Amino acid sequence: MSSKVKKVMTQPISVIFRMLQGKQRLQVWLYEQTSVRMEGKLIGFDEYMNVVLDEAEEVDSKKGTRKALGRILLKGDAITLIQHAPKD
Repeated sequence: MSSKVKKVMTQPISVIFRMLQGKQRLQVWLYEQTSVRMEGKLIGFDEYMNVVLDEAEEVDSKKGTRKALGRILLKGDAITLIQHAPKD
């Protein structure tokens, strides 16, 4: 008797919802500004992947700088990747 493992597709909105519930700091890569990343706590999102980050910072990898922004809204079409922020 063979036992087959059923693979279940994970919806992106479910992953983002788990990140929201986890209240962990995230890093967001931007589509047109590849050297700039946004970091902050996810406090909201919608079906278009527009996200609201609190305690947001703009991290410039070329200049090695961080700029505090406070609470921001990022449009979903400007986002390339969302991941947990690296620990400094």
